[in-house]
Amino acid sequence: MQCITLTTDFGHRDGFVGIMKGVILTRAPRALLIDVSHEIAPGDVRAGAFVLMNAHRYFPPGTVHLAVVDPGVGSSRRALAVRTRRAFYVGPDNGVLSWAVSQDPVLEARWIENSELFLQPVSQTFHGRDIFAPVVAYLCRGGRMSRVGPEADDWIRLPRPDPIRSGADAASGEVLYVDRFGNAITNLPVELSPRGAPRIRGVFMVRKRSSARFPAHAFYGAVPRGRPVAVPGSSGFWELAVHGGSAADKYGLRPGDPVEWSAATGLPCSSGRPRSA
Repeated sequence: MQCITLTTDFGHRDGFVGIMKGVILTRAPRALLIDVSHEIAPGDVRAGAFVLMNAHRYFPPGTVHLAVVDPGVGSSRRALAVRTRRAFYVGPDNGVLSWAVSQDPVLEARWIENSELFLQPVSQTFHGRDIFAPVVAYLCRGGRMSRVGPEADDWIRLPRPDPIRSGADAASGEVLYVDRFGNAITNLPVELSPRGAPRIRGVFMVRKRSSARFPAHAFYGAVPRGRPVAVPGSSGFWELAVHGGSAADKYGLRPGDPVEWSAATGLPCSSGRPRSA
């Protein structure tokens, strides 16, 4: 039994997820299918990349990860399969795989072009069913990457912004992702101190039309309900939150918003913009 994970923007209202699972199980009946998320915002490739990046390392070696966030379906965009030291990754070549793949040495990458593996006829709007699901099932059964298609070396790497340090007590970055609770997950790692342990001190600030300040604490309930707070999140990054509420709704936070951190309670801190990896 081999594990296959599924990350899509399909949602659960329609039958897309179930149909894709049916194709996989028809061709790989012993596969163990795990839903990571099907609630990625439609077409939000960056959100899909973030969710997959946070999830993939918690699955056993040999797992096949399928990510289908594919606004370019039916166009000239290519389909990609990547094998790293620990896992396989399958999806459209639009960057959705790239943040997860970058965390492990790549052993092989292939364009998915062997139509003998596909479900026929191939729809122009549902490659998750007709191309990706059959290829995932094939790899799950121990199929050779070389049969998937020719070698790929120029596949798309989605830029990932890196935080900028301004000495030991200040840093700047941005919001990477907003979860369903309205928490804004930044690209600022919890290890903001040189010693490597999260320091529960300082203030985070988002500068928009009006600046919002988020004091750093160990957990959400460290402040009264309705108050802003920054916490070291489970993803390894600082989260901007509202105790009992939604920081995204209350402060209009969105991916890409600039965030600053200072160990001192007096801001401003660094004014630098994050750079792209």
